[in-house]
Amino acid sequence: MATNRSRRLRKKLHIAEFQELGFSVKWRFPEGTPVETIDEQLDAFIEGAIEPNKLAFDGSGYLQWEGLICLQDIGHCTDEHRALVKKWLEDHKMEDVEVSDLFDIWWD
Repeated sequence: MATNRSRRLRKKLHIAEFQELGFSVKWRFPEGTPVETIDEQLDAFIEGAIEPNKLAFDGSGYLQWEGLICLQDIGHCTDEHRALVKKWLEDHKMEDVEVSDLFDIWWD
């Protein structure tokens, strides 16, 4: 049975037109990478791949990083976003780069 929900409730539940698709990402810095270089590379990642494409990144790590990438606004990331992030990380010599399929960031 279909459930009719108000726009306000759909927004609170992040469903229908308010659904958000994102993806997870993992990578590793080469062994022995200095902390200063990690900081510089992360800043470059945010400035070069995340911000210009209106993406948001939430992640953590030291030599091994993982996190979630979604849009800064409500919406769906695309396969182009996934490819762009993966290419940027690989071009900057990150190791073991993995990018997941798109998923609902609120419900999956």
